[in-house]
Amino acid sequence: MMYPFAIAATLGALLLYLGTVMIVGRMRIKHKIEAPAVTGHPIFERAFRVQMNTLESLVFFLPSLWLFAVLVSDKGAGIAGLIWVVARVLYTESYLRDPAKRGPGASISGLTMIALFLAATVAFVKALIF
Repeated sequence: MMYPFAIAATLGALLLYLGTVMIVGRMRIKHKIEAPAVTGHPIFERAFRVQMNTLESLVFFLPSLWLFAVLVSDKGAGIAGLIWVVARVLYTESYLRDPAKRGPGASISGLTMIALFLAATVAFVKALIF
């Protein structure tokens, strides 16, 4: 199998996102927020923002992860993917408890995405030049 570590990281990221979707669904029911409303109770709004922020991050994270896996290292992509997922779990738990404490999870996941992207970009440029 090619890219087993990147595949594992992708599955972990998608599982995390599915978890955020489920949290939002539970909060909708618990706080009686009927679709399509996205406001109403602060706890629901936090859960919704976590889900949306995670979705927004996936748009940058997944292509960067796969470019890194193909151009640099599958194993490195797997490690970075694990770091990203753990950081997003920390982000999720922190944001749901107190949005002001979401910083560490957001920072770690953001830095991981930037590192994947920059390393893949450098590898691509090197391949073009040499």
